[in-house]
Amino acid sequence: MSLSPGLLPVLAPLPVLVPLLGAAVTLIFGRNPRTQRTVLLVVLGSVVAICGLLLYLVDRDGTTALQVGGWQTPIGITLVVDRLSAAMLLVSAIVLLCVAIYGSGQNIRDGDERQPTSIYRPTYLVLTAGICVAFLAGDLFNLFVGFEILLAASFVLLTVGATADRVRVGVGYVMVSMVSSLIFLTGIGLAYAATGTLNLAQLAIRMSEVPNGIRTAIYAVLLVAFGIKAAVFPLSNWLPDSYPTAPAPVTAVFAGLLTKVGVYAIIRTHTLLFPDGGFDSVLMVCGLLTMLVGIFGAIAQSDIRRLLSFTLVSHIGYMIFGVGIATEAGLAGAVFYVAHHILVQTALFLVVGLIERQAGSVSMRRLGGLAAASPLLAVLFLVPALNLGGIPPFSGFIGKVTLLEAGAADGSVLAWILVAGAVVTSLLTLYVVARVWSKAFWRDRSDAPEGHLTAAKPPTLVEDSTVVRYDERVDPGRMPVLMVTSTAALIAVGLSLTVLAGPILDIADRAAADLHNPAVYIGAVLGNSDPDRPGPAR
Repeated sequence: MSLSPGLLPVLAPLPVLVPLLGAAVTLIFGRNPRTQRTVLLVVLGSVVAICGLLLYLVDRDGTTALQVGGWQTPIGITLVVDRLSAAMLLVSAIVLLCVAIYGSGQNIRDGDERQPTSIYRPTYLVLTAGICVAFLAGDLFNLFVGFEILLAASFVLLTVGATADRVRVGVGYVMVSMVSSLIFLTGIGLAYAATGTLNLAQLAIRMSEVPNGIRTAIYAVLLVAFGIKAAVFPLSNWLPDSYPTAPAPVTAVFAGLLTKVGVYAIIRTHTLLFPDGGFDSVLMVCGLLTMLVGIFGAIAQSDIRRLLSFTLVSHIGYMIFGVGIATEAGLAGAVFYVAHHILVQTALFLVVGLIERQAGSVSMRRLGGLAAASPLLAVLFLVPALNLGGIPPFSGFIGKVTLLEAGAADGSVLAWILVAGAVVTSLLTLYVVARVWSKAFWRDRSDAPEGHLTAAKPPTLVEDSTVVRYDERVDPGRMPVLMVTSTAALIAVGLSLTVLAGPILDIADRAAADLHNPAVYIGAVLGNSDPDRPGPAR
């Protein structure tokens, strides 16, 4: 039975409203962890279902806009659902649900009463709402609001437990985010002063009438703000130091999702507001440097969590590569690669959490023999690691080939340099993950330089001695079922991008076609309501 197109506007605000209502309920039940956990999982499961339905409907019926409160366009808050935003919503919702299940399993097995999980769960739902606001926002100001909701929730999640390292890192993260937000707010002010509107659809029309120098300045300011949030070189130095100290579920969500919100903002503004290609070369150069600098940084790391943080930076470069090419093929490759990387990077960080729990460390100088000790853990690491490295037939290989074909079709010297850089980065990524495998999983732990040390138990003094012993540790037991199943489920979703690559690439192609034709977005939002516009776009 066909669903009515009128259902889309009804569903559009729910990815924001449902998590916010869920956050309120979890606060009410702050003294009842089991009820909190149930509410969290039910809310996130509902968001996955809503976002899946949104993607189905928008792919069938086309871009839809909702004016909150019934205000006439472009006054008031506009929510816009197109193929790109719906796909980002669905992938994000799946990741948020899997990580929430993982966190519940970790708390059941390893948590104690001193851990502030009563605050963690509502804050996690607020973070979910902020992500959804950013993807649905139809104007620059509410995109800014989405980022600020993310900032507030992120600081709480980064500093859960209030250890000295987490507070230090959290303060640094907030300072960087505040600078980014101030730059973004400056860009918003410039855009409004130049055009008299912040509605993205109306901005797309009026920006063409702005003098070229002012338009370039506005885009440069916005690009710096979004580049910091997306961790694009040379604005990426903050990321490797911000994520490794947080709890495993928090690190996984941040690594998988938060930088992609910045990438989404770059894609949206580049294709809708500044489609003239003035910054294409800048984006391509930044994409190349992001790939290379990130992967060289990963090679130098011995801590797996920091190593993955650098690979995260590196693979942002592939997405910027596709945006800079600015063809439909390049944009389709970028959209597909964003979805792939969210799933794979999050899964790897979850696996690292399991490694730390079972082995007591994430330093390759201390690890070894994990493949023999836990074959299941070895498989959980190997599959997403090969996917990240781009081994065929995994989705990482498909996404990279799509981007390489787009670069080759462009044919410019810079595009071919990017193609070469992307291939080198892919090979080095494979080297990095193979190095982790050989040191942490394949060799015997006794062969590790610090294999006799462990962080699983605090150092203790031997009786009547001043010698500090590190070699005693508590047996962690079996891996908690919820942690393993949620990680395996996320890996399976990542593998579905390989199995269903054809239909998913078709959706990415249609999303890229919409992005390449701003009239689709403008027509859905404005129709005949804008006095600057004679009629709806075809």
